[in-house]
Amino acid sequence: MDKGKFVISLDFELNWGAAEKNDLSSKKEYFKTTRESIPHVLVLFKKYDIHATWATVGFLFAKNKKQLIEFCPELRPTYKNSSLSYYNFIDLNKIGLNEEDDPYHYANSLISEIIKTPNQELATHTFSHYYCNEEGQNIKQFEADLKAAQSLSKENFNIELKSLVFPRNQFNSEYIEIAIENGIKVVRSNPDVWFWKKTSRAMAFARALDTLFSISKKLSFDGFHNKNKVFLLPASRFLRAYSKKEKILQELKFKRIKREMTYAAKNNKVYHLWWHPHNFGYEMEDNLIYLENILKHFKTLNEKFDFSSKSMIEMF
Repeated sequence: MDKGKFVISLDFELNWGAAEKNDLSSKKEYFKTTRESIPHVLVLFKKYDIHATWATVGFLFAKNKKQLIEFCPELRPTYKNSSLSYYNFIDLNKIGLNEEDDPYHYANSLISEIIKTPNQELATHTFSHYYCNEEGQNIKQFEADLKAAQSLSKENFNIELKSLVFPRNQFNSEYIEIAIENGIKVVRSNPDVWFWKKTSRAMAFARALDTLFSISKKLSFDGFHNKNKVFLLPASRFLRAYSKKEKILQELKFKRIKREMTYAAKNNKVYHLWWHPHNFGYEMEDNLIYLENILKHFKTLNEKFDFSSKSMIEMF
């Protein structure tokens, strides 16, 4: 029988994760700290032999604005809410010329560090942080976006992207076939629990409550293929960042994650933890300690139950 697996995926976005919402002038230090945290996370991953998937917004691949424009597709999303199309930021000159000039919208050097670190997978979070369930966009626009991500990845890193994470977890089963046709073999899906079925405030509250107490079924699982032979890999738990304001609650969250990891290890299940690198943009040192404690627990489970670390593509 296969032993349990520990999967980590990170949604790497910088300002592209919520460009329409962010006041960048007040977020610069936050993203600066985010960038500083990534090499530290990579050191921890290497130390504890962690295989991880970095689902990265394709805009971040670009070496400079000239190259980014060159690889932008002609077919762009026609969202009803036009502020969600981040091509507007390029067209209206709201980004800098390159990574040195604008470290909030480019990350070529950081991606190179990720690739150089053993057992790290570069994956796609689409080219433009594409919203697959928003009104107005269509499947052809999604395909053009994904092709652009693949093209720029091959150009700058000689890598074919094989795993996909839908931005804002807007999983769209109708788009899976297009993803397969464009090289994708593994897709992160949402947990099969009731509070992930909708996006209301009540559901968000339930998801937050579940980080402290069990209000759902077990979040470990067996991976499965759909009829198109792509591997749908459900997320288990979003790693909520450490916060001094929640010091007491933090210990409850940590114990919850440890129990879930232990259950998966003992029962030969998959446990899939995910977060955004920018979640470490505040209180970085505390968050790194928090992460290392989780990885130490993984190491214990690895030695006791042969619980192994896998990237998304390694689950295929």
